[in-house]
Amino acid sequence: MLSPTGPQQHEATTAAGGAQGSGKRRRPWLVRIVWLLVLAAATAAVVVFLRPAENAQTAQRPFGPRSGQPAAMPVGAAAVTRADIPVTVQALGTVTPLATVTARTRVAGQITRIAFSEGQQVEKGALVAEVDPRPYQLALDQSRGQLARDEAELKSALTDLARYQSLVRQNAIARQQLDTQTATVSQLQATVQASAAAVRTAELNLEYTRTTAPIAGRAGLRQIDEGNYAQTGDTNGLVTITQMAPISVLFSVPEDQVTAINRRLTSGETLPVTLYDRNRVNKLAEGRLATLDNLIDTTTGTVRLRAVFDNADKALFPNQFVNVELRIDTVRDAVVIPASARLSGAPGTYAWLIDKDSKTVSIRPITTGYSTSDVVAVQEGLQPGDLVVTDGSDRLREGMQVSLPGDRPPAPAASPAAPAAAGQPPRESRQRRTPANGGNNPAGRASPAGGASPAGGASP
Repeated sequence: MLSPTGPQQHEATTAAGGAQGSGKRRRPWLVRIVWLLVLAAATAAVVVFLRPAENAQTAQRPFGPRSGQPAAMPVGAAAVTRADIPVTVQALGTVTPLATVTARTRVAGQITRIAFSEGQQVEKGALVAEVDPRPYQLALDQSRGQLARDEAELKSALTDLARYQSLVRQNAIARQQLDTQTATVSQLQATVQASAAAVRTAELNLEYTRTTAPIAGRAGLRQIDEGNYAQTGDTNGLVTITQMAPISVLFSVPEDQVTAINRRLTSGETLPVTLYDRNRVNKLAEGRLATLDNLIDTTTGTVRLRAVFDNADKALFPNQFVNVELRIDTVRDAVVIPASARLSGAPGTYAWLIDKDSKTVSIRPITTGYSTSDVVAVQEGLQPGDLVVTDGSDRLREGMQVSLPGDRPPAPAASPAAPAAAGQPPRESRQRRTPANGGNNPAGRASPAGGASPAGGASP
């Protein structure tokens, strides 16, 4: 091909030179953008990689303070002591009155008087209700009249018997007449006895028109009102009276405990019993074990026991559900720790022991004995006066330093690289912000080729 000459060649040369000059003018802006991106990436690298390195250094020493802040783990603690531990049996019981009586009328008739108030404390022998006594008074008068007539007949027969005996001695009458009179006297004597019994029955019926309380106790709701006709066979009766003081509690214990309980009862010991409410929060009463049943329930493997309480304050109510705590023995002068201090794991049964001087913890294997819901008896491993952890043990490690409630926090320590002047960052921070080559701000530092920075406008 023929190359252009003349004006065409000049135009082509001018166009090529213009394109090259335009590329030279755009190139410094591109360099600036590249350097800004490099600077942003370097800053992000410093933030991401240097700070985790500081955290890693801190994690390597978790038990020591950093920047004046305490790193000790807060825990709850308690001292090992000596105490007596009661050996108790827990059970569920029901308050049962020692006596409950339904007062009923023993004669039929119209109720003319109700002599009690519902819920009243009545005494033994106090009047409860009264039936119309007039019919029974008339029956008594009739019985007494019949008795008087029979007694008069007997007296007449006795007089005739004495006369016949005198005549027989004189052979004035036949012996048979005397024997007949003797039999008549015997019959009249029996009649007088029957009439006397009828009188006593009428007196008793008249007395039964007054219904009295057979026991002392609390009267319930009345079952009949005045004016109603009461029958002796009424199922509900007049009122129910329940003995409130003293009162008993029935509860059951496993048959495995029967031998120990029975041995102490037969030896004459008094076994104390404590009652608590349904939630085992409030103590209701304290009493003693009275007796136990004469057989074991084969369906449940338990035996029933009865405890007696004075109940002077009427805190116990019949059929009330209670929690029973029967003390059958006492462990004397035992080394005890709180139940929350006993732990189980790979070392077996153990507790976290606190060194009083260094405030560090260590695992101490222990051998435990009898325990309750609150304390545990320690047979081996701890001594009175030792300090054990009771709260926060799940976060502890061997040799970790702990802080106890009431400990004063340590004073904050001075920074190892204090700033030279107010408002200036520490030297370590300034060194991390300074580039490794010791240059100025990245916007004015030298280029790798030794030329000026992109801000200077020259090509690298």
